[in-house]
Amino acid sequence: MSGKHLGTALCASAVLVLAGCGGGQNAAQSPVKDQVKLVDSTPAAAGQLDQATWFMPKEPRSLDLDADAANSQSDLIMANVCDRLLQLQPDLTLKPGLAEKYEWKDKTSLVFTIRQGVKFHDGSALTADDVLWSLQRHSADGASESDEYVNVTGVAKTGPNEITVKFKQPDAVFVEAIAGDAGVVFSRKLVEAQGKKFGTPDGTDACTGPFELSEWAPGKQIVLTKSATYWDPEKAAKTDKITFKWGSDDVIVNSLVTGAATGSYLENLSSATQLAGGTVTTVSQGPDTRVWNLMVTEKGALKDVRLRKALALAIDREGVSKAALSSLGQPWKEPVGSGAWGYEKAKFQAAYDAIDGLPAAPQQADIDAAKKLVQEVGQTQPIVVASDGSPVRNVIANAVVDAAQKIGLQATITQIPIQGYDMTDASVRATADLFSDDYFISKNDPVGFYKNGASNSSVQWLLRDPAYDELVSKGRAALEDAERATIAIELAKRWTDAMPWIPVVQSPSTVALSTKVTGVPASGCYRYYPWAADLGTKGA
Repeated sequence: MSGKHLGTALCASAVLVLAGCGGGQNAAQSPVKDQVKLVDSTPAAAGQLDQATWFMPKEPRSLDLDADAANSQSDLIMANVCDRLLQLQPDLTLKPGLAEKYEWKDKTSLVFTIRQGVKFHDGSALTADDVLWSLQRHSADGASESDEYVNVTGVAKTGPNEITVKFKQPDAVFVEAIAGDAGVVFSRKLVEAQGKKFGTPDGTDACTGPFELSEWAPGKQIVLTKSATYWDPEKAAKTDKITFKWGSDDVIVNSLVTGAATGSYLENLSSATQLAGGTVTTVSQGPDTRVWNLMVTEKGALKDVRLRKALALAIDREGVSKAALSSLGQPWKEPVGSGAWGYEKAKFQAAYDAIDGLPAAPQQADIDAAKKLVQEVGQTQPIVVASDGSPVRNVIANAVVDAAQKIGLQATITQIPIQGYDMTDASVRATADLFSDDYFISKNDPVGFYKNGASNSSVQWLLRDPAYDELVSKGRAALEDAERATIAIELAKRWTDAMPWIPVVQSPSTVALSTKVTGVPASGCYRYYPWAADLGTKGA
């Protein structure tokens, strides 16, 4: 679903450029607030880099993007290996990719012209037949991107290098989804030859990107090497080899400080403050759609929306931002970040400002209102909030417990091992009322997020409203920006009224680099854009 996945509308406190090394300044002492600057990308690289070591929080489960539900680990790696029909840019705009152009022939017919002269990593030529097969694979029942094809009635080869997608209604969101995992193109021959090995440590890639998958040593590392036959010489990789490793926040920070790591996209923003203030690393932030939310399950007391709203009133978002993100995030009132405001930004900002019931720092009036809601409901079961032991989730879980106690509710924390922390699994979901997650989308369009409120959604379990479903359909069909923005704002209001998730803090994209290198984007495009190809040295 190009969601869980990913504007200039980000406020200044969430878009920073920091210079540093491992010093351990805390957020209150750090001067980073004085270095505010919007950065889509770090400065362009000038020289070639022989090799790089890139750290990430954990090992991916699979590298088959149709099987792994678009998680940040597989996307981080495969964005450099697999090209899409369209390509999301560091400034969150779209440019041609494997499709050299696209055109709406009418409101329900979208035609892609496939680029010629492109080769897969085995040397075979990309064909329209490969594109056709890939899109059909993405749309198949059970594929992680199938929800992006909800309005698609058929995909056909309509010329030697032409693919036409037919829709039951116009779908403005589909084009942006094609720049995410819904538009990845595989070699049919290579995928089918591998069978069940594809996407596993025993398989190879079947793609056309600037890097090739060379090694996956389970539990140890994944290695990519520069493709010698990349179709776009101007975007050929500036790094010859990149090795991905994984570890805890402490391991990532220590590796950067000691020079064992070249870089990392940081999920825990508190790590950024430990890398600020010296001469060994740089840290940059950019726009993103990523927000830490509390996803409410169908398990227990929180099925009553009044209790969800009571908790939303009482959670100290500023406190979470300080404790979990070292104030490098931002208290947030929507379940999707302002990087999604790719059009009609002023309209979306005004609608956001008008949202109430989700204070940054609860005042006594908020606590009193929350207590009143709790009293209306009466006696309830204790609330159980899940954590996997990671710093951010621990902070959020404790903030829920604190908020609950202030308004007359009981709450406890249950610890779930990080590898089993999967709220899409019904058996795991049955163990808690709330799961915190950092959710992002690939699309700079709020409709691309709020479609998750549809009754058939696999990522929320409480909102079942035919009127909402109808609005989602209308939003996707609105090809004119102003009309679509109005619908998106109404969807946001309905989501807030139902509150299947409780928004907590916005988390901008954050990248830490050795001071010897530069070039990679700072924005959240890195999940879909071949960012590692831009990594290089600062001097020739």
